[in-house]
Amino acid sequence: MNNLDKAVKTAMQEEDMDGYVKIDRYNPEKIANIASHYEDILRNLGEDPSREGLLKTPERVAKALQYLTHGYDLNPSEILKGAMFKEDYSQMVVVKDIEVYSMCEHHMLPFFGKAHIAYIPNGHIVGLSKIPRVVEAFARRLQVQERLTNEIRDCIQETLQPLGVAVVIECRHLCMAMRGVQKQNSVTTTSAFTGAFSGERTRAEFLRLITASLD
Repeated sequence: MNNLDKAVKTAMQEEDMDGYVKIDRYNPEKIANIASHYEDILRNLGEDPSREGLLKTPERVAKALQYLTHGYDLNPSEILKGAMFKEDYSQMVVVKDIEVYSMCEHHMLPFFGKAHIAYIPNGHIVGLSKIPRVVEAFARRLQVQERLTNEIRDCIQETLQPLGVAVVIECRHLCMAMRGVQKQNSVTTTSAFTGAFSGERTRAEFLRLITASLD
């Protein structure tokens, strides 16, 4: 068994029972490959990759990119299936203010904010921590906010088969704040609904709950 196979085996052994993989490991072959390209990028930017401050920058960037896109290695549906329970509860379940960190696929610059998610059970509930983990699994990929919103909605709907799903995401995009129009205070809001949340009354209750304060 070579070193790469051992690393993969170790990763599988350390994987949580709910399908959520720890993200503090790196594929050394991928890191070396990505880092080699960043040496050329630094040169093309007019920098000297051999100067002290940049000696380890290509490797650091490569590790950062692998960390920021580890969602490709996660199965969001399996995350949910790992903590599904039969329960006779049919009222709205809301998890709000879930932190979102992702990267715009157009410029590979970050966008970040919060997600608010609700579902109405139809015979099954899911462990509450699994909702943020589904968000993380999709967010840690190259994304656009619109697709991210739909992917979260569809995953919960298809896996849990609830009476309805609601997703609202609010984010700031550095591709707008740092370049282009440079509108630093702009916030982008996207939403996606299924089932019972297509009705005005249920949707209004969800929006009221995610904007309400517990104070």
